[in-house]
Amino acid sequence: MDPIIHMLDLVFQYKKDDLTPEEPAVDHVTLRIERGSFTAIIGRNGSGKSTLAKNINGLLIPTEGTVYVKGLDTADPDRIWEIRQTAGMVFQNPDNQLVSSIVEDDVAFGPENLGVEPGEIRKRVDESLYAVNMYEERKKAPHLLSGGQKQRVAIAGVVAMRPECIIFDEPTAMLDPHGRREVMCIIRKLHREGITIVLITHFMEEAAEAERVIIMDKGKVMMDGSPREVFARTEEIRSLDLDVPFTVDLAERLRSRGFPVPDGIIEEEEMADFLCQYKSRT
Repeated sequence: MDPIIHMLDLVFQYKKDDLTPEEPAVDHVTLRIERGSFTAIIGRNGSGKSTLAKNINGLLIPTEGTVYVKGLDTADPDRIWEIRQTAGMVFQNPDNQLVSSIVEDDVAFGPENLGVEPGEIRKRVDESLYAVNMYEERKKAPHLLSGGQKQRVAIAGVVAMRPECIIFDEPTAMLDPHGRREVMCIIRKLHREGITIVLITHFMEEAAEAERVIIMDKGKVMMDGSPREVFARTEEIRSLDLDVPFTVDLAERLRSRGFPVPDGIIEEEEMADFLCQYKSRT
């Protein structure tokens, strides 16, 4: 089966002015993202991860190379709405994504612009709000909601357009810990329902929940693999000025003190199980 997203030698350069290009923000990247997968992309500020995300749904057009979404070339202006309907995007600041004064009207905005008939819009709005646990707030004004609730409404607005893929560009960066947990819960639920997830994040614990982790630096892909494969390379990750997940760091510290912590532990539950078993044996 063809990948839902296929980047071939992608280069993107911003311009300082009309004539002078900057160093490539994305530098000769080739990637395949399979349907139904959950991929996390991490990197420090300026690594190119958000630029990469915007190239996926046609907000930016490649300087060189090609990006295909469901076989459609993002540089083809005649297919841009099909591309954006296939690959929806949720941004960092929820306040910048909400356009209406009532929650349910905001969720309806996308399907209305796609020309969906009114009865189907009503159905999609209700289903999307139920999906993000915001149906009871449907008559409220968005400015009365918490940051996490606003982001869930923004996600519902994308879900209502029935995308096959959703790109989340640092969706939890402006939220408190409770709001981050709410949004990650919704992302996991959408993935279980078969939606392809691309999560841009700088929170390592969020990346550890994905099936695949890509680390970028200076526009290039530096690492690409499962969370266990990538987060085992702790020295390389730190050399890129990045942290590792808390559980990975704790495992390293315990090993340095003589505890026989198995390799590959990245989840808190795994660490808790090991510690309980170790205590019962000693």
